[in-house]
Order: sequence, then C-alpha cells, then structure tokens
Amino acid sequence: MGLLDPTPPNYEPLAWLKQPLGERGRMVCESWALQGYGTPPGVFLFYALKLALYVGAWVMFCGYSPSLGGPATIGSWALHPIAFQKAIAWSLLFEVLGLGCGSGPLAGRYLPPFGGFLYFLRPGTTKLPLFPGVPFVGAPTRSALDVGLYVGLVIAACRALFAPSPSAGHLLPIVGLVAALGVLDKTIFLAARAEHYWVTLVCFVATPRWIAGAQAVQLALWFWAGVSKLNHHFPTVVCVMTSNGPLTRLPWLRKRMYRDFPCDLRPSRLATVLGHVGTALELGVPLAFLLTPVGTPPVVAVVMMVALHGYITSHVPMGVPIEWNFLVVYAGFALFWAHPEVSVLSLGPLPLAAFLAVTLVALPIAGNLWPGRVSFLLAMRYYAGNWAWSIWLFRGDAHRKLARLTTSSAWVYDQLARFYDRPTAVGLVGKVMGFRMMHLHGRALPLLVPLAVDHLDEYEWLDGEIIAGLALGWNFGEGHLHQEQLLAAIQAQCGFEEGELRCIFVESQPLGRDILAYRVLDARSGQRSAGELSVSELRSRQPWEDCGP
Repeated sequence: MGLLDPTPPNYEPLAWLKQPLGERGRMVCESWALQGYGTPPGVFLFYALKLALYVGAWVMFCGYSPSLGGPATIGSWALHPIAFQKAIAWSLLFEVLGLGCGSGPLAGRYLPPFGGFLYFLRPGTTKLPLFPGVPFVGAPTRSALDVGLYVGLVIAACRALFAPSPSAGHLLPIVGLVAALGVLDKTIFLAARAEHYWVTLVCFVATPRWIAGAQAVQLALWFWAGVSKLNHHFPTVVCVMTSNGPLTRLPWLRKRMYRDFPCDLRPSRLATVLGHVGTALELGVPLAFLLTPVGTPPVVAVVMMVALHGYITSHVPMGVPIEWNFLVVYAGFALFWAHPEVSVLSLGPLPLAAFLAVTLVALPIAGNLWPGRVSFLLAMRYYAGNWAWSIWLFRGDAHRKLARLTTSSAWVYDQLARFYDRPTAVGLVGKVMGFRMMHLHGRALPLLVPLAVDHLDEYEWLDGEIIAGLALGWNFGEGHLHQEQLLAAIQAQCGFEEGELRCIFVESQPLGRDILAYRVLDARSGQRSAGELSVSELRSRQPWEDCGP
C-alpha cells in the first residue's frame, strides 16, 4: 500500500452506485464502521507537516521580539504574553489563508488541498454577504473592494507578527478588517474563527490587562462545547471518529463501538459511555479552572484539558481542527498555568465586559435554542454531531454547469482523477455519504431523499460540505454556508433547469426540543417540501433504514 493509496471499500464502487439508497447506505455504513474514510497514510503525513509549519512559523514570528528568544530557549518564553498574542494573531492569519480547519483530503479538498487565499484573492468568486442585495456590500460575487480588504487583513496580521511587541496600533486594524470582511462575506468571518481569535484580539485592544478577558474566552469555548453535547447525537460522533482514527485501527475495537456489527450500527453502550465521559470532561475542564483558588497552579484542570484535547487530536477528526486544538491547549498553559494570580472575574472596562457578555453568553444561548439563526461556530457547539447540513443532487451531467462559477478547484471527481481511477474516486467520495448517514441526523436521509427525487440513480450525490469548498473557498461543518443563500447565488450564475439540481437542507436540533427541521428545494422552482422530524424516532432507526416519508 503506497502513501497515497486509500483502503478500498469492501464492495465494488461502480456496482454500488447502481444500488437503491437503502442498500447503498447499508454497504457504505458497514464499510465506514470498519475502515472509516480509508485515509491513505500520506494524508496523515500531510497534516503532520502542516502542523509543523504552524508551530515553526509561530516560533519564527516570536524570534522578532527581543524580549523573547529563539528555539533554543523556547522553554523560558513560550508562555510570555507577547508569545500568546502572536499565537492568536498567527492562528487567525493561518485560518483566514485557508491553511487550517477545513483543509486537505479530510475536508474534501484534494487538488489544491487549500482554499482560502486561492478564492479570497480572486474577483468574481462567490460569497455570502451579511446583507444580500444592499448596494456596495450585498453583491453575491467578490469585488475589488472585497479583495482589497482581504489583502489589507493579511498585511495587518503580518505587521503585527513581525512587530517586537504588538500594540493596539498593530492589532486594531486586524479587529476592524475582520469585522468589515464579515459584513461583505460571512465565509471569511467564520474562516477566521472569529468567535475565538477575533474576540481574543478585541480583549488585547480593549485593555492592557487582557489576561482575564482571554481566560473568559477559553472557559466559554469549553463550557459551550460541553453544553452542545447534552443530547443523543454525540455517541454517534464517538463511533464515527473511532472508526476513522489512525490509532484505533483494531477491527475488534471498532466493532465494539456498535450494538451488533453489522446488523445494528447504532452506538453501543461502550460508545455511549465514552460520549458521556467526554461531555463530562468538556464541562469539567472550565469548572476545574474556576474552582482552582487564585494563586494556586491549576494542576487538575490542566491534566483534564490535556486528556480531552489529546483524545480529540489523536483521532484526527474529519474537518481536521488540529492546529486549533493545539492552540487551545497552549492557551490553557499561557493563560491559566502561567497566571494563576489572575481572576477571570477581573475583566476590566465595562464595555469589554458587555462585549464578552454578548459574544460568550448571549450568542451561544441563542445558538443552542435557535440553531438555525446562529452559526454553530459562534454558538461554540464544537464537534457535537448536531450540525446543520445539506445534500445536493445533480441530475445527469448537470453538475458541469458549476464550471460557470469562478473557482480555484475543479469538480471533486476531476480533482481525484489526477490521482486515481474512476472506481477509487467513487469509493472515496461515497464514504462521505457514510460519514453523513452514520451520525444521528443522517438517519433522516432515507426519509428525505424520496421527497427530493424520484429516481436516485439518475442523480449525482454530493454533500454540501464539498459544494461549499468548491463554491465558497472554505468549509468546516457550517451547514448554513451551503443552504438557500448559496443555492440562490449558484443558480443566478449557472441557470439550472427544473429538476437538474435538488437540495435537502436540515437544521440542528434545538436544545431541549425533539425536532430536526428540513427543507427540500429545486434550484429553479424553489421549495418543494418542508417539515420536522422526530429525533426520538430517528434514534430507533438504522442509518440506511428506508421506511418511506
């Protein structure tokens, strides 16, 4: 097996394509349970090298600060406030360039493996303005203004990173440009991981005593991530991650994640217990930091934090938020371990406290109660398995009309054709169907696909994540990026005829409610169906079970 050779599924991919949805789902879910995505070994090497670039560049930027030092003395300066400021500024730049989350094959990107700057620097690429149709700021395609502001953001970030000691004068332009770009294109705002990096930068700018504000951001990340898992979705995430982890390849272990492989692929008791432990740990980390007396090193909290993020990172989850997980652990040491004398309650100026109350409390509450109105990133509902998502169905060769878009990557099968033959490419892309169906929300697909198309074998199936990567330049599990607004922008440029493109849009489950809302649309004629599904009923189903609408 070569570095780029995926593990082939245990069925013939081209024959699999001809099966009805129920059989197709059963086959791909069984294959995922034992093989995961079938990731080639070279892919894990790619992510390891990218992580080395991320850390190495941070060390280099810190070298421009005389008060710090070089690699030989990193132990003495790594937790210095200036080093942390540069870590945040570099992380934001790394993400907004498209090098971090949502990059590479584990996010549906093959050639090129990155989006970001390849799209955001090109006039004419599709974007999602905050106020569609409003003059100057509401166009659906990127203008010279969009490109200019993006270039300005990159320059401003580099200016701060090369500064000996980043001041408010270095950081304020980054804060303002991220906000302005967020009005012009929601994609860039989310790609910058604004709910974390941008909010922390605001703390840097608002007060010289920013440690407490940055601590509040970190505590909110852990707390709301834990809250988001207080449902029945997360055990399926445990199953999917274990079946795909590079360190959990033992067949007996992967089978133990399911009730009765291959007949019953719902989470086993072991997977459910692991899910509950993970949720408790994620909620326990911020609680442990808060309960540590001021002035005392937070030993228990740090051990829990390393265990939590070490587990996540070792599984190399789809979407690959590897650098983000490293940054979160580093922040725990730089903010709490290095400053046990600082209380998170000493936030500083009232305007900053009010800003943090909105971004760290009000938005996450709204995002949990009304998930259709707030991005899962702004709500800090990380990797809970409870996301908005979509499926795009193209009849025949209708997907070729996407070539009318200005993009920097080709149709996904055309990307894979540079590496593999047709059966191998179908096997890889088909595994994305398995990934979607294996989650609790994906059990809705056998109910919804018949509402969208009469003859599935006439359509090319593609997950909305891959569409967002191709059309928007970034994707990271944010299903709102590939729903009605993107469909309207693509239809305006591509002109699909009735029946050529059908989409299924599904929202997250609201906290405390037992529903998943859905819409089925045709690109030309609009909405065909809408309604709600019971999550309790979905829990009783197999991922591929076809009981009719």
